[in-house]
Amino acid sequence: MRKFNDPRYKEMVFTILHAPPKVYGFNRTTWRLRDVHTVMRRLGMPLGKYYIEKIIRDAGYRFIKARVVLTSNDPNYREKVDRIHRILRRLKPTERFFSIDEFGPFAVKQQGGRRWAGPGEHPTVPQFQQSKGSLIVTAALELSTNQVTHFYSTGKNTDEMIKLLDLLLAQYRGCSKLYLSWDAAGWHASKRFLVRVKEVNARKHRRAHGTPRVSLAPLPARAQFLNVIESVFNGLANSVIHNSNYASVDEAKTAIDRYFAERNAFFRENPRRAGGKIWGQERVPNAFREGQNCKNPKYR
Repeated sequence: MRKFNDPRYKEMVFTILHAPPKVYGFNRTTWRLRDVHTVMRRLGMPLGKYYIEKIIRDAGYRFIKARVVLTSNDPNYREKVDRIHRILRRLKPTERFFSIDEFGPFAVKQQGGRRWAGPGEHPTVPQFQQSKGSLIVTAALELSTNQVTHFYSTGKNTDEMIKLLDLLLAQYRGCSKLYLSWDAAGWHASKRFLVRVKEVNARKHRRAHGTPRVSLAPLPARAQFLNVIESVFNGLANSVIHNSNYASVDEAKTAIDRYFAERNAFFRENPRRAGGKIWGQERVPNAFREGQNCKNPKYR
């Protein structure tokens, strides 16, 4: 197998790119091909600069945009990533780890996308349409069981995060600890949300309600590529959003609810972790791995 087709080399390229250059000793804010080439050689996985660029481009990225989509500039990047790795390595059977984010808002209207077309058929989507409404899906993916908990939000704010926290506490009441992991959006760690976490972690509250303890495991800033639920959202979009033309918001919700229900049922019956090969649309397997790109580069 050629090196540029070897999954190990591909993963190592993105593991390097996802970290700030200073993690590897470079006094720079953005990566250059020759820097990546140097680190690969240093790690015992030498690969030519042409093939490094080919791996990046084949993944759907343009190297000149690395500072925007591929690299986190969080000064505590390594510490945060290493902490998540430690948590997942030591996760107990009574503990759960959640990857959390919001999908949307997206308009309920005729959507474009790739589809089969017969001879002479040229599918089109009207440029100007009357939206039937919009949706925001707030969801949490539990990594060890591959189960998604979701609901529909009116916005991206602290109230919705508190609602999700309370929902997870009720749903996973029999567990001893819940880890919540998400990106650096302000409402994910607002003062009011942290106050609520402190309240539910109080011994008196946990004894009265029989709820687990909550611990936060935030991702590094600008590191959506590490947020595993982005891969699930990509599968959702390709399955029931692209090429859709729902008559109403309720019809769109029904399709989304069914997607998650069928997905959850599958992984309950088949607990082995699986990604693209099973569902066909999810970008990567549902596991926290530093070298993978969970977020589709076509979407910002």
